[in-house]
Amino acid sequence: MRKPFLDNLRYIIVLLVIFYHIFYLFNSVGVITNVAIPGIPAADVVEYLLYPWFMVALFVISGICARYSLEAMDAGNAGCYAESGTLSGIQRRQTHRQFLKTKVRRQLLPSIAGIFLIGWSNGWVTNQYTDMFMGNGAAIPGFVKYLIYCMCGIGVLWFLHQLFLAELVLVLVRRLDRKDRLYRLGGKVTFPVLCLMMFALWGSAQILNTPVIEVYRNGIYIFAFLVGYFVFSNDHVQAMAAKYAPVLLAASGILAVVYTVTYWGENYTTMANLKSLLTNAYAWFAVLAVLGAGKRWLDRETKFTGYMAGRSFGFYVLHYPVLALGAYVLDQWLHFPGWAMYLILPVVAVIVLPCLVGVVKRVPVLRLLLLGESRHHS
Repeated sequence: MRKPFLDNLRYIIVLLVIFYHIFYLFNSVGVITNVAIPGIPAADVVEYLLYPWFMVALFVISGICARYSLEAMDAGNAGCYAESGTLSGIQRRQTHRQFLKTKVRRQLLPSIAGIFLIGWSNGWVTNQYTDMFMGNGAAIPGFVKYLIYCMCGIGVLWFLHQLFLAELVLVLVRRLDRKDRLYRLGGKVTFPVLCLMMFALWGSAQILNTPVIEVYRNGIYIFAFLVGYFVFSNDHVQAMAAKYAPVLLAASGILAVVYTVTYWGENYTTMANLKSLLTNAYAWFAVLAVLGAGKRWLDRETKFTGYMAGRSFGFYVLHYPVLALGAYVLDQWLHFPGWAMYLILPVVAVIVLPCLVGVVKRVPVLRLLLLGESRHHS
């Protein structure tokens, strides 16, 4: 079951991720980046407005899409349309195998291959600004340097690692919840309860956070994925979010201002910030507003939306090396001032990314390794 508003929201959020990373590269609040180029402190407002919610929203959308994908597989394995919970154990296991096999190709493979094919460039750029080898670079073999660059170049691919983990958890939950009680329970959610689920998101943000590499926030992202699968995939909940979209947009707008003013000048990626009630309240209502607005106003298809939907994954996987290398060239080779980066890098992204994705889609090996596509899709 395809719903155009989900495809549209996904590519719009990917564009926001690209937009965010342009500002992130030159942030003035202590968030570690690959370049050491001073930016405009006032421009950091973009990072505060986007960072708390946009990845949470992507996990929720991914959970909704996983529901539709698994329903289609269930129906196919049953030989005809079957309500969830009517499949035999063998058919359900077959569905899970198909689902995970697809995800290994479409997500896990690009998340690993991308580190070695393009991720190394992020590490290389970092080394141009910070001597990672402490003056001993000449004594280190090139291949060892390459491996170190790769390990420093995971970049945005963490999302695919985290998403695959969430999908593994989902398969386990489906095995335990054979009669799909959680989905039926999710379909009974009322609007007040939907708003109060903010506290569940807040609670999930407190747990399963990895030390050191704090981007892997297992608790909140797995929760967001599962709530997408069990709650937001219900038509009733989508219609309710659409009905209250103006209210949700207003609420998230107010929270955005309060959040930005409260934490202005602080590193917005610290765990203390990410665990706060205010941060999670803003994230939750922003996600509700985005889903409601998408269902209400973006549930349509055009040639442009079809084009973007087919390339959003490629844009996501490839954009960060393009931005990091672009910033390096503009800074070190062309000597542009920092303020000019905010104007030029979006143009670079608009020109380079469609061309780069188009090339990758036409080279079978790269298409499989970087995009997880076994066939070329126009």
